[in-house]
Amino acid sequence: MLRAAAAAAASFPVRFAAAPAVAVAEEVRSPLLRVFGTLRGGRSSVPGRRARFCSSSSGSDSEAAAAAAAEAKAEDVVPAEGEAEGKASSAIVSTNPRPEDFLSVIALPLPHRPLFPGFYMPIYVKDQKLLQALIENRKRSIPYAGAFLVKDEEGTDPSIVASPDSDNKSIDNLKGKELLKRLHEIGTLAQITSIQGDQVVLLGHRRLRITEMAEEDPLTVKVDHLKENTYNKDDDVIKATSFEVISTLREVLKTSSLWKDHVQTYIQHVGDFNYPRLADFGAAISGANKLLCQEVLEELDVDKRLKLTLELVKKDMEISKLQQAIAKAIEEKISGDQRRYLLNEQLKAIKKELGLETDDKTALSAKFRERIEAKKDKCPPHVLQVIEEELTKLQLLEASSSEFNVTRNYLDWLTVLPWGNYSDENFDVHHAQQILDEDHYGLSDVKERILEFIAVGKLRGTSQGKIICLSGPPGVGKTSIGRSIARALNRQFYRFSVGGLADVAEIKGHRRTYVGAMPGKMVQCLKSVGTANPLVLIDEIDKLGRGHSGDPASALLELLDPEQNINFLDHYLDVPIDLSKVLFVCTANVIDTIPNPLLDRMEIISIAGYITDEKMHIARDYLEKNTREACGIKPEQVEVTDAALLALIENYCREAGVRNLQKQIEKIYRKIALQLVRQGVSNEPAQVAVIATSSEEPTVGGSATIAKDDNMKNPATEDAATGNSIIDPAPEEAKEVPLTEETLVTEPTLSMDKLSTPQGNKDTEEAKEDAADKAVEKVLVDSSNLDDFVGKPVFQAERIYEQTPVGVVMGLAWTAMGGSTLYIETTKVEEGDGKGALVMTGQLGDVMKESAQIAHTVSRAILRDKEPDNQFFANSKLHLHVPAGATPKDGPSAGCTMITSMLSLAMGKPARKDLAMTGEVTLTGRILPIGGVKEKAIAARRSSIKTIIFPSANKRDFDELAPNVKEGLEVHFVDTYSEIYELAFQAETETS
Repeated sequence: MLRAAAAAAASFPVRFAAAPAVAVAEEVRSPLLRVFGTLRGGRSSVPGRRARFCSSSSGSDSEAAAAAAAEAKAEDVVPAEGEAEGKASSAIVSTNPRPEDFLSVIALPLPHRPLFPGFYMPIYVKDQKLLQALIENRKRSIPYAGAFLVKDEEGTDPSIVASPDSDNKSIDNLKGKELLKRLHEIGTLAQITSIQGDQVVLLGHRRLRITEMAEEDPLTVKVDHLKENTYNKDDDVIKATSFEVISTLREVLKTSSLWKDHVQTYIQHVGDFNYPRLADFGAAISGANKLLCQEVLEELDVDKRLKLTLELVKKDMEISKLQQAIAKAIEEKISGDQRRYLLNEQLKAIKKELGLETDDKTALSAKFRERIEAKKDKCPPHVLQVIEEELTKLQLLEASSSEFNVTRNYLDWLTVLPWGNYSDENFDVHHAQQILDEDHYGLSDVKERILEFIAVGKLRGTSQGKIICLSGPPGVGKTSIGRSIARALNRQFYRFSVGGLADVAEIKGHRRTYVGAMPGKMVQCLKSVGTANPLVLIDEIDKLGRGHSGDPASALLELLDPEQNINFLDHYLDVPIDLSKVLFVCTANVIDTIPNPLLDRMEIISIAGYITDEKMHIARDYLEKNTREACGIKPEQVEVTDAALLALIENYCREAGVRNLQKQIEKIYRKIALQLVRQGVSNEPAQVAVIATSSEEPTVGGSATIAKDDNMKNPATEDAATGNSIIDPAPEEAKEVPLTEETLVTEPTLSMDKLSTPQGNKDTEEAKEDAADKAVEKVLVDSSNLDDFVGKPVFQAERIYEQTPVGVVMGLAWTAMGGSTLYIETTKVEEGDGKGALVMTGQLGDVMKESAQIAHTVSRAILRDKEPDNQFFANSKLHLHVPAGATPKDGPSAGCTMITSMLSLAMGKPARKDLAMTGEVTLTGRILPIGGVKEKAIAARRSSIKTIIFPSANKRDFDELAPNVKEGLEVHFVDTYSEIYELAFQAETETS
């Protein structure tokens, strides 16, 4: 600011008028100015050789001239004519009239800092009337005004810096007395050196005090010109204070070049320092707030003013030191980082020259080339071409560019994939059969299909990729079968789930232009397993999602098509990948939700679930064994009977899978573990320390031999030679230990004398037998105490009636958890001429309601044929119900069961005992095929049903069932309902 102001002042015309020089000879010769003169890097200035921009604030011109003449005489110096003229000049303005002659001045408000004598200050005057008045005064050679600091508003914190615009706006709106109240009483007489637009540059001259207001607009005040109080220049306190100010300023000036410019500018325009000017200079250039600076301006006592200035410059010095420390710390950090960087670069250059190390790009290229070199013969030519192009591109890119990272990652994926690397497959059918049987019980159709695949591979000499879909209820082992297949074929195994997947990029990868782009799951799979022919298990394929990012099911069409995946194109790699050797195994709970084009590409293998016998084998041979080992329980500590497992399966775990069965067995063994621990049983190897007290003298050498004897019955025997006892602590090699007063052995705590007696031996054996009995005591889990471990039964018997009453017939149903039996109940609600109608309940779906209507129509036709005189259906309102009412039901296979139930009620005949049926019926009485034959057969066995009726078209499905499922079942296959009528009612009549 001062530099700019000084430059502005230099552009103004300067008129030097002859006037008596203002100098203080006493102070010129004092050490004060000589010491402070060194701050500028030169000698103390000689008075009279510099033009001054302001007149002296104390003394008279005659006194100053006399003092100067006396000084010149004392120095025996005869100044030249030009030098004398230079001494005489005291201001750049005419001294006629002199500044002290102005007793009424225009008041200029200073919003930020007070103006000190000898300093420039630019201000902006927004009031056009005030600005015009200043211009007029300057034209009339009255270039003076009063500069007064504005007071803070009441209730404001002076330490908080307000916005300059808001301050100026509030001040500009004040006029007259309101503005006078906001001004400090003491200010500075300022010379108007220039006016450019609304900017006015002021130069401070001397202190003023407002006495009263002369005019309101513009605000003009009457003032008194103030002078410093008389002071003793030789006072030691003043000298010491001034020296301390100078010393502090010197320290600050060492760190701030701007302050040095302040000193040079000030001395150039004001003259040499005296004590008052020194105080003003220190306060003016300090960074103190405006109130502290105003306090210095108002102080007329030179000694106090110096002390106030000393406080301000001391604070600035501390701030300067803190600033210097912060700058040094940051500079050291930056310089340290730069030094480390330069050293590292030099080290790299040296190593590169010596051939010890290459740069990053060369090292990366070498790494990628080394990777691809090992599989260059097997890698497709088009992939090698892309890799070479990308390597060339990598060398041309800067390491700091984003494209460099994209290319590096792309090359990393390209070179890490197992191009042409296939694992050696095991085509031993017997080995595969053994592994599949070890891991899974039953599932003969799944195992047969895998063995067929292996046999074809053995005959062809190479395997082919296949897409197999295992569908079935939860917990039947679909996922674990995939892992067993991989182990049997000696293939790497990789699993990923697509349940809820809604982004095509998860399958096909992202474009490389995206931030954070990655290849799809298949490329990640190949990188993970390291071979090009793994077994990939795609889990939950029936639960694919669909969102704004595309349809993943459509993306899987290319992946799971043997004709297309030979050239599978991932969006990230953008080069064809051969997936024809990959064996895909998919899992699904239901196939209805799989899109038809995708379903057409897969070979479906249904896993219906496990019957009770299969669950018993699985629980005994797999689940119980693994759970017992996981709980840390020994086989001799627990016994779970077959009756307990059977009750657990039938009353707690009726679902098709065995996942819930495993949870219940784990629950049983956790409770057994808690019971054993509470009884104090621990299967950890225990070492019981026993203290044997010796009442005899020790043997020669002070030691006793602790030896092992395999044939030793008693744990303690007596040495006939010494009378000491030889203890067998553990089956370890013989060793010697010192026999002191107390020796540690691993038996119950007994004294040495007691151990060496027959009674002691007997007691020890009894204690060991008791401990052994306690350790082998088993926890028995039987059907009688099963509820103590797993709670009350979850399922009740599905079979409600031993002999179904009239109007009630048992049907067979399929659920996601397996097969189930259900009853169809029909009763008469109302009877009367023409009241024939049908009401249905039991949360039936639309298809099942239609089946009930068809059954009602077919029943009327059959009854009219069998009993022409029976008008039951024409005159009876029927209510058909399917328990349980809280379970939603739907499907067409209950048609024949509904007809049988209605005819039973109409004829008053109960259906055959132990009979269950399923099948869809047409209006002509034809029986259509149904699904879920195995599940329904299992449900019939679970309910002890002996006779089952299936449609004839399902005979092939039933014949494929395992013998243990068909065992004990009397199955009838029918084409029309008349055959069912004969089986349900005629057989029952004959039995009766």
